[in-house]
Amino acid sequence: MATPARRISKTRKRLRRTHFKLHSQGLVECSNCGAMIKSHHVCPQCGFYNGKKIVDVKAK
Repeated sequence: MATPARRISKTRKRLRRTHFKLHSQGLVECSNCGAMIKSHHVCPQCGFYNGKKIVDVKAK
């Protein structure tokens, strides 16, 4: 089994792992109904995008 020639410092290990993180999605408020939606997507609650009705959403 292979073993490392020397120990990797905590700083070196942590610098390597700085990219292993969760990214939050770009959420914005829908201009029509106020629901939080992904930016540049049709609102799943009301079906509006950019102030225009795009999809006819059935009421629950």
